[in-house]
Amino acid sequence: MSNVSVDETVAEPPAFPRRRRWLLPSAVIHEFDPDPARSGRRPRRTARDWIVDFSCFLVAVVIGMIGADAVSQNPHVSQTAADLDQLIGVLACAAVWLRRRWPLGLAVASVPLGVVSDTAGGACVIALFTLAVHRPFRYVAWAAGVSIALVPLTYRLRPDADLPYVVVVVLSVLLIGAIVGWGMLVRAKRQLMFSLRDRARRAETEARLRAEQAQRLAREAIAREMHDVLAHRLTLLSVHAGALEFRPDASQEEIARAAGVIRESAHEALQDLREIIGVLRAGEQDDTGRPQPTLAGLDTLVAESREAGMKVALDNRVADPAAVPASVGRTAYRIAQEGLTNARKHAPGTEATVTVSGGPGEGLVLTVRNPAPEGDVPPVPGSGQGLIGLTERATLAGGRLEHGPEADGGFQVRAWLPWG
Repeated sequence: MSNVSVDETVAEPPAFPRRRRWLLPSAVIHEFDPDPARSGRRPRRTARDWIVDFSCFLVAVVIGMIGADAVSQNPHVSQTAADLDQLIGVLACAAVWLRRRWPLGLAVASVPLGVVSDTAGGACVIALFTLAVHRPFRYVAWAAGVSIALVPLTYRLRPDADLPYVVVVVLSVLLIGAIVGWGMLVRAKRQLMFSLRDRARRAETEARLRAEQAQRLAREAIAREMHDVLAHRLTLLSVHAGALEFRPDASQEEIARAAGVIRESAHEALQDLREIIGVLRAGEQDDTGRPQPTLAGLDTLVAESREAGMKVALDNRVADPAAVPASVGRTAYRIAQEGLTNARKHAPGTEATVTVSGGPGEGLVLTVRNPAPEGDVPPVPGSGQGLIGLTERATLAGGRLEHGPEADGGFQVRAWLPWG
């Protein structure tokens, strides 16, 4: 039994340390550690984002300069067309800074730009790569497919000055495929990171929930044990204290006997309470100093009830109570203890009957019955948790428990417990 404290609410996994946030893309940080205060707003660029964006812009400019030089030396392109090509390329390179905000729009706009401008080739490559990283494959497939379909038209309208038509078309298609594959690889790695993080978060949440459930079950077991043990002792104290209060003319012998029972019951209650507190402190149920009750302790239980002035008849038909398994005997003892406690509170003055029968293979049957009380009985407050706890005990032991009033006004508790 664990005494580890667990919060009632499931805490979220810790956010990324501030000193490491600049190493991650803003999309990853927003996915892993969303800020409720910034919901609906675009995540801010991190230092890594600025470095990557500047590198992409630089790559687009370098490729654009190479394309601009090739266009200016291409005899198939006029000077006016070359100037317009370079102007479009400059605008396309400047648009690279918008790739995070509008990846799909930039990629769609770059498709016709790649047809009319060689200088915009670098920006078109960066736009297609960004689309492959940030959007699902269906968008990438459409953009890449249209680009590949337009490659033969592009070099038919503006042939390359150095390479043959077929070679340049094949190289362009391979370049587009490589860019798409690279972007999809980056996206797959990022999705894998998301998946692993989400799996770790779920595992941590499930572990916390299991710990909370185990703690709740442990608390219920302790509460049930306290009710079963202390209710019997405190009922004895109440009965004898009430007798002393309402019988001031009792003899010295009766007063001494009642005081002895009160003292003994208080001592036993303190011992039981000390055991339960020891369980809470030590966290182990078997570290208590006193032995747990068994079926052989029914005689002592009945004797204590008789000393308290209760009429109890015990009919033990088990030949060897010591042969009963310890867990079954302990459960049967607690059921009899709770049944006698309830009979003492709700049917005072009647004779309760405890019957035990059974054997190996057929199970152990325990019955606690009391007849209807004579006259009016003052109402005794009770929550009914004792019978609920007994039902849970019997179920956990593999048996069953039935309880309820009878036709003659009495009350019966009947339990069957397995005896393998």
